[in-house]
Amino acid sequence: MTTSLPPASVRRRMMVTGLTRAFALTVGLVLAYFALPLDHLGGVPFWLSLSVGLCLLAAAIVYQVRAILRSSRPAVRAVEALAGTVPLFILLFAATYFVLSETDPANFSTADLSRLDALYFTVTVFATVGFGDITATSETARALVTVQMILDLVVLGAVIRTFVGAVRIARQSSPQEGNGAAPQSRDG
Repeated sequence: MTTSLPPASVRRRMMVTGLTRAFALTVGLVLAYFALPLDHLGGVPFWLSLSVGLCLLAAAIVYQVRAILRSSRPAVRAVEALAGTVPLFILLFAATYFVLSETDPANFSTADLSRLDALYFTVTVFATVGFGDITATSETARALVTVQMILDLVVLGAVIRTFVGAVRIARQSSPQEGNGAAPQSRDG
């Protein structure tokens, strides 16, 4: 028995829908980053808020892997998962840098990082560009940037590999669709 693929128009529609959902999720996360009252976290130790954020990120990754495994279209679901996980990771560090700058402007070469400055700095570190216009100047900020750089490698390596592995497992465990029956969605 061979697996039949849906018609090209159906595959395109699924991909467009998946990409649209991924884009909407990314936009929603960025809007939340700019709207949340991060300036109220100044009294919370940055390591505590970062630890809570990283735990939430890990929970989101576990959720995404499970969603990929349950999906009838795991590759499309993996694109959505990646589009949610990477921005969440970047915005988590941007928020941490913003709060760290609010706590003590001497942590960075640019005093009082705005949210956009913090996001820009995080993306330059993530992309390993490091223009040098904003730099970590305190030991605390440098330690945090070092943690981000190490976790960047984890996100780029382990998380993507995990999502790809989940797609492979989901495809191997999915029932054959060549029997003429319409495939049932396992997306939730």
